[in-house]
Amino acid sequence: MRAEPRLLTGLAALVAACLVALNLGALGLVGLRAEAGAGLSSADWAAVRFTLVQAGLSAVVSVALAIPVARALARRRFVGRDLLITIMGAPFIVPVMVAVSGLLAVFGARGLISQGLAVLGSPPLSIYGLHGVVLAHVFFNLPLSVRLILQGWSRIPSEHLRLAASLGFGPWARLRHIEGPMLARVVPGALAVVFLVCLSSFAVALTLGGGPRATTVELAIYQAFRFDFDLGRAALRALVQGAMGVVALVALARLTPATLAMATLDRPVPSPGRAGRMIDSFVISAAAVFLLVPLAVVVMRGLPALADLPAPVWQAALTSVRVTALSMAILAPMVLILSLASQHRTWPELAGALALLGSPMVIGTGVFLAVYPVADPADWAVPVTALVNAAMALPFALRAVLPALRQTSRDYDRLAQSLGMGFWPRFRLILWPRLRRPFGFAMGLGAALAMGDLGVIALFAQTGNETLPLQMQRLLGAYRSGDAAGAALLLLLMAGAAFVVVERAIGGTRHASV
Repeated sequence: MRAEPRLLTGLAALVAACLVALNLGALGLVGLRAEAGAGLSSADWAAVRFTLVQAGLSAVVSVALAIPVARALARRRFVGRDLLITIMGAPFIVPVMVAVSGLLAVFGARGLISQGLAVLGSPPLSIYGLHGVVLAHVFFNLPLSVRLILQGWSRIPSEHLRLAASLGFGPWARLRHIEGPMLARVVPGALAVVFLVCLSSFAVALTLGGGPRATTVELAIYQAFRFDFDLGRAALRALVQGAMGVVALVALARLTPATLAMATLDRPVPSPGRAGRMIDSFVISAAAVFLLVPLAVVVMRGLPALADLPAPVWQAALTSVRVTALSMAILAPMVLILSLASQHRTWPELAGALALLGSPMVIGTGVFLAVYPVADPADWAVPVTALVNAAMALPFALRAVLPALRQTSRDYDRLAQSLGMGFWPRFRLILWPRLRRPFGFAMGLGAALAMGDLGVIALFAQTGNETLPLQMQRLLGAYRSGDAAGAALLLLLMAGAAFVVVERAIGGTRHASV
């Protein structure tokens, strides 16, 4: 083994050790602080039940709606299809508070739909409570579910569909013999992914929960900190959240199937009949309207208030830029080191997925417990938030980089060995040119997520060091709807700019789609 790979393995082991300390160490500190013998109160059990119910409903609704959308996109080819898929994926990187603002503007008591109902003499809608939380989670996770299921459809050889057409298969026969088996493999994994994402819901529940009956465990941790400063109770709740995350992650590993390698000539999927085309057009149009109208309303309502935003909003925007820059400085070397070390090993990738064991609030609770006895946690708000944001984005970033890296290794490893190329020449001449675009996409995604995150900062921040999402949440809580609308548009622009600038700066002008 050459010196460079040994150094790389050592660096990967160091990164893995830091991730273990951050995730499992946080859980350990939480477990030590949790009061021995202190059971869960009725409010805690209510939070656990609501967390599981909203995550389950969100997963079922998101995936159920994604199946017809993915099916329509899989069998339709039209001008602008790729652009539409990219735009429909925007909610995945849109900051949570921006999406909540858009959903309130459409479905809230003063939203567009309620205004239409008022004309008809009907009462306005109420978006607060379980249905509002599920609605917001569907908004975020429908694009993710569509992409996961669309990948399953893309792995069905078009020759199978053509053979079914030549045999006179109707829609039900095609569903039973071709599409059904694929869905049986893909849907459980998609359900598990969405369930895991919704399990750690904080910002959505904070804004749309609507009271004690609609409180997630993550929100209960925050309440124990900010309102009661009961560290023991917060630690106990964080321990429960961590346990649920572990169980959900194990379920995800069991339910996510291995990728099927199915031979195909990549011919277009046979087009459906006239009725099928009409149904597909309706499904695609309805999904596009549901995902894009709230964002369009955010832009229209925020423009008039953008120029008159108060000084604290701009100060919070600068703090968000600092957090994002620091988060990218942490994320970039972790992604490169772990991905390069994962070419022929599995443990670096598993180390990168450790963040899925916990949640931002669990990790934040552990770090708070470690910092609180020796320093003012407010002084650590920016670095801790950046570190947690980088750790949370790491699994997604590795997923974006590893397929391209492993494909490149399969294609060029023997050639590089025959030429006697060392590690660094191989990286510079072979790996990096092919990793640049997926790495740029991964970093752009991480920048957008860091810019819009509302999680750990809520535990650590005091007046003067809030990020823009936290400042926007406080504006909404103070019923300053005009300033909140302007802050939402500013946050949307900053998150979009972070994604585009970082992706293109690293990956070049030919950037990957969301």
